[in-house]
Amino acid sequence: MTLKTEAIVLKRMDFRETSRIVTFFTKDYGKLKGILKGIRKDHKKFGSSVDHFSLNDIIYYPSRQSDLHLVSHCDLRDGFLPIRGDIHKMLATEYVLELVDAMMPLEQGNRDIYQLMLDYLASVGTVRDFLKLICIFQIKVLLYSGFKPHLDSCLQCGGDISGQARFSLKSGGLICLRCKSKDGEVTLVFPGTVASILYIERNPWSRCLKLGLTERIKGQLLFILNNFLVFHLDRELKAMKYLNGRMTLK
Repeated sequence: MTLKTEAIVLKRMDFRETSRIVTFFTKDYGKLKGILKGIRKDHKKFGSSVDHFSLNDIIYYPSRQSDLHLVSHCDLRDGFLPIRGDIHKMLATEYVLELVDAMMPLEQGNRDIYQLMLDYLASVGTVRDFLKLICIFQIKVLLYSGFKPHLDSCLQCGGDISGQARFSLKSGGLICLRCKSKDGEVTLVFPGTVASILYIERNPWSRCLKLGLTERIKGQLLFILNNFLVFHLDRELKAMKYLNGRMTLK
């Protein structure tokens, strides 16, 4: 039996002398690992070199013994060339690939996240504000993966939050100023920060791109979302460390 699907390359590694192991995020089957035998020896064997974040049509034989499948065909559909000529765009995209790889389990389909990745790849080639794009992506990937923070009410008393509040990294939501925090990892958040997250959760990608975010709101969004992800993933993503040290996301 063979399966066919669209797939975005998350990461790849050389295997032995002629082959390559690739982690894809697919339209129909979620994240999966495949081996492309002979791709490094005979470049004409496949219609793609499986570069990072390239979009491909793949055909593969599912393995019953392991999570590594045999990819028999891989044809390039889109290489997203506008990204590849700019180191800043490349770094911002590597972060997105690493985030999806870290968050998503193997072989659990999620078309929302697949479409989110396509939307991001189409936008990052033309949009200058990389920080805004990353914030939008973080919020939506948390929403679509089921890990979105609780922002509709106070986690402890259930009351409405209309002004400034505290965000708990451990509990993953807001705590009003009336309640005494039970968590050590909390930070004050601006009302505009919460409103921006809720707006992004509730609106399509195209409308989110038009949302105006001040530098202060973007900075706080990045701080909260990064720390929330680090806490729940139990590690910091390598690409974000490099981004913070090498570039200003604007």
